[in-house]
Amino acid sequence: MQPTYTINNKMSYILGISAYYHDAAAALIKDGEIIAAVQEERFTRIKNDASFPANAIRYCLQQAGILLCDISTIIYYEKPYLKFERILEIFYRYAPWGVEQFIKGIPIWIEEKLFCKRMLKRELRKLGKFDEQHCKLLFSEHHLSHAASAFFGSDFQEAAIITVDGVGEWNTLSIAHGKANQIQLIKEMRFPDSIGLFYSAFTYYLGFKVNSGEYKMMGLAPYADRSDRQTSKFVDQIKQHLLTIHPDGSISLNMYYFSFHKKMRMVHEKRWEQLFQLKPRKAESEIRPEHASLALAAQIVLEEILLRIVQTAQKLTGCSNLCLAGGVALNCVANGKIIRSQLFEHVFIQPAAGDAGGALGAAWATYY
Repeated sequence: MQPTYTINNKMSYILGISAYYHDAAAALIKDGEIIAAVQEERFTRIKNDASFPANAIRYCLQQAGILLCDISTIIYYEKPYLKFERILEIFYRYAPWGVEQFIKGIPIWIEEKLFCKRMLKRELRKLGKFDEQHCKLLFSEHHLSHAASAFFGSDFQEAAIITVDGVGEWNTLSIAHGKANQIQLIKEMRFPDSIGLFYSAFTYYLGFKVNSGEYKMMGLAPYADRSDRQTSKFVDQIKQHLLTIHPDGSISLNMYYFSFHKKMRMVHEKRWEQLFQLKPRKAESEIRPEHASLALAAQIVLEEILLRIVQTAQKLTGCSNLCLAGGVALNCVANGKIIRSQLFEHVFIQPAAGDAGGALGAAWATYY
């Protein structure tokens, strides 16, 4: 993927959509300028609502004073066929262990991933006249949507762009170079090696909800001491057993300890319990000092990984500006370490760094 975009001078509205995983949202732009951008949860009051963002789209149309038929392009924030390809390939690779997950998930995957285009058309028609002859329905790549949301949302003419999250179609980490109206992919890391899923695994083990409670784990970490023996021991165990950190910041997960690739849970709990000598914490149960120490250990390892990635991005691009996007870019403690490292003169972090911002990024990627 080495996309190059030319500015479309036609006066037109572009609607970006994210949905069906978490943080559903809609964003409407005209001539590259934001008219409205909003997350579906603001209307439904369901945290991280993943449903089709009907309310968010209505709001965007109302703010612009237009109808759905006035929109020239609608862009979805990822490519469902590529994601479905990854699901099938991973199942095949790890069969027969993923049979349970495959049987339970395949009806949803077929409907929401394989036939996503049909679903989008059906939902759009409920909101007004949707004519495919006059309105294009397109699909962006997940990490391109993230990268565009950060770079085109900054005031930089040139910047290194780092996207780090759980997983898009295949990518879990990407480094890109943004210049003027172009974004060029330079380096990527692919599933199942994932920094975001590594962090979410600890979120899960510590009794918080994945894709929602990562900020709670980040907030728990400061209740432990970085110089504490328990924390240091956890850090060593993580580095020795759970993953290998390469010089460029990419990682290789030891899948012996993880289950997200083949089962309906994040980790192999018995193996984690044996490794850390700590039982998985149940949701809403007491939080003990050792829980804080494990959260801090994961945070320390995350920060080390991200700093290496930032160094790599600076070497590859030679830029003085940095843009960050993807769910991991919501880790403000790690962001503070990146800024204080002074590896880049200026750092822009997309405020809606998660999938909600992907709606806006998809729209901008289409415009440029």
